[in-house]
Amino acid sequence: MQIKERLTQIISELPQDVTLVAVTKTMPVSVIQEAYQAGQRIFGENKVQEMVHKQPELPNDIEWHMIGHVQRNKVKYMASFVSLIHGVESLKLLKEIDKQARKQERIIDCLFQIKIAEEDSKFGMSVEGAVEILNSDIFKELKHINIKGVMGMATFTQNKEQIKREFDYLKSTYDQLSEFKSFNCNFEIISMGMSGDYQLAIDCGSTLVRIGSSIFGPRNYSV
Repeated sequence: MQIKERLTQIISELPQDVTLVAVTKTMPVSVIQEAYQAGQRIFGENKVQEMVHKQPELPNDIEWHMIGHVQRNKVKYMASFVSLIHGVESLKLLKEIDKQARKQERIIDCLFQIKIAEEDSKFGMSVEGAVEILNSDIFKELKHINIKGVMGMATFTQNKEQIKREFDYLKSTYDQLSEFKSFNCNFEIISMGMSGDYQLAIDCGSTLVRIGSSIFGPRNYSV
């Protein structure tokens, strides 16, 4: 099955209110172009430098999502074009995004990455940490970011019950945090679910799924 066929099949299975981010980490520009020709416009990358390298070689109407861990010193490289940063896990990072967005005279949409997995390797902040940021005086001064919701990565396990608990926790976190409303905070996105668990994530309330290998096949991590 070709990329276009796999993409069309997945999109046909998604509810209308669920957005697909095609995850293209390690994939060459030619593969992204193929998905673009098939109608996909939203692409996600895990590494800033990889996204920055690919972006100029592809059409301008692509919406780029940064879905991986973000180092503060890398924000400046993507600030001119990134549409949504999924992995915001600290006020320091948020301040840097705001600073770089201000230089570009734009507002960058962001998601709070909430730690929902039991694995130590997964990044993210606590719900308490997110509440603390939203209530802080510093947050009220950030005019070039917009918090659009939350993102979470479930534990890498075959235990569907555990994954469901973690997704349910992220949904309840979203419900709690969405009560905060301000000029720079308007919740509407729950980013959860990848190739192996996106159907379960949708059942648990996901509005945005990050799918890579189910569209593009196995990744080449030697790139």
